[in-house]
Amino acid sequence: MPPRIVLTSGEPAGIGPELCLALAARRFECELVCLADRALLADRAQALGLRVSLRTYRPDAPCPHDPGSLTVEHHALAAASEPGRLDVRNARYVTGLLERACEGARAGEFAAIVTAPVHKGVINDAGMPFTGHTEFFAERTGAFPVMMLVTGSLRVALATTHLPLARVSGAITRESLCTIATILDRDLKRGWGLVRPRIAVCGLNPHAGEGGHLGDEEIRVIAPALETLRARGIDVAGPLPADTVFVPRVLAGYDAVLAMYHDQGLPVVKHAGFDTAVNVTLGLPILRTSVDHGTALELAGTGRAEPGSLIAALELAVALARRRA
Repeated sequence: MPPRIVLTSGEPAGIGPELCLALAARRFECELVCLADRALLADRAQALGLRVSLRTYRPDAPCPHDPGSLTVEHHALAAASEPGRLDVRNARYVTGLLERACEGARAGEFAAIVTAPVHKGVINDAGMPFTGHTEFFAERTGAFPVMMLVTGSLRVALATTHLPLARVSGAITRESLCTIATILDRDLKRGWGLVRPRIAVCGLNPHAGEGGHLGDEEIRVIAPALETLRARGIDVAGPLPADTVFVPRVLAGYDAVLAMYHDQGLPVVKHAGFDTAVNVTLGLPILRTSVDHGTALELAGTGRAEPGSLIAALELAVALARRRA
């Protein structure tokens, strides 16, 4: 049987539900199970003129994905949802979908999780601390997560994720860099079949610190961590200036880039392939991929949302699940 992939539909007022519906029109070599309010999907499909048959998920009756239909496990909204209008009453619904997906993946019911976008602000406004999917799944699996975005052959992992810039320097340690690079090296071998991944490691400061004149984190923290990693047999280069490591002729020499913070690496990925980039959480005992964009409330219900990133996320999840099988 093809791998069973669970799809969380995300923020109900955003574009997540209609992106899930868009997957129904395509062929995928998997069993796809969407966690959502069934009526929400039906209403959104009707409003957008989409002909989708919603099937009921039965764990004991495998049902490969069939174009024109979508298998759904029903989870009831707390309050009726309108496109573009956030409602804190539905925040628990959103996190409940993530909890269900995580439990199912850990139990072996699902081979991988694919997540549509959520709105961090409304979840926090509902009184539930939430910094992102990456941290959510890491907390529930007790793992050390590494965020990596992928588009085509470009792979960019992050040393820190959702942190204010003022806290980035203090969060980067020799130990954390060694852990992150080790996970990156291991998962590139497991998921992408790279025998000896070549990893370019960015500096934190402009020009990688300019020999200490523009900051000393490269000298105190990053370079010593890289020496330790090389002694362990991991192929890392750096610290390299982040403004030149993404030049194509430089990038061609590496299989992945390890950036120091969110907006050092991700703008490059999103410029290179915003409609096809995929967010992959490395380091977890489960597989998880996601879109690389937000809820796009202004597009919800208009039919103009592009499903390319979610399509790519599902295709990558299927490929990674097959390699792990």
